[in-house]
Amino acid sequence: VVTTIHGFSSPGILPVYKKYNGKVFYVSISDADRSPDLDYIKTIHHGLDINQFDFQLEPDDYLIFFGRIHHDKGPKEAIEIATACNKKLVLAGIIQDEAYYKKYIVPHLDNSNVVYAGSAGPVQRNQLLGKATALLHPINFNEPFGLTVIESMACGTPVIAFNRGSMPELIENGKNGFLVNTIGEAIAAVGRVKDINRAYCRHRVEQYFTINRMVEEYIQVYGMILDKRKGQKYRE
Repeated sequence: VVTTIHGFSSPGILPVYKKYNGKVFYVSISDADRSPDLDYIKTIHHGLDINQFDFQLEPDDYLIFFGRIHHDKGPKEAIEIATACNKKLVLAGIIQDEAYYKKYIVPHLDNSNVVYAGSAGPVQRNQLLGKATALLHPINFNEPFGLTVIESMACGTPVIAFNRGSMPELIENGKNGFLVNTIGEAIAAVGRVKDINRAYCRHRVEQYFTINRMVEEYIQVYGMILDKRKGQKYRE
């Protein structure tokens, strides 16, 4: 059995995985998301259908936050960054924490500098991500992957992300975005996104984060398992 672990929902789930350690083959979605208590056969990053994302060479003058409206994802920090840069910010995503939304987001919604676009479907997603100057991803947790990051880059839009979780596996600092540690560093990075080659952002996804690459790596995993089992009983 191959089991892909998409993050750990709570510490309480780990003993369940440990119970089957050595009996199943675990795949992680990033190196950052691996538990030292488990044995993994491979890390396989998520992939996307690049044809579903339109490349945009010329962006408009706004920043985008695309994700859950929740402390973990950092929309409050995104507002702080955009406001300090005097840039328009568009927020898109489901409201997962209503109290957080009312306390930290609503007071800034003035329909000019900070705009909440709601939950965006594929067409609106492409437009919002592709025409943005940069995606702000100031996460407050060790994110296991971050699909929005590669979706943004597929559109040609660089990403400014807090340097934690899987972000160093997705972002080449200074090439397809910036890894930062503080809001101050993020503010400085906004001024440097014009130096990022948007075509390279797209190329990076085409090279490392396509669905075809992901499928090929899973096929490799099954091949590795078959090689391990040659001449052996599959299960005792």
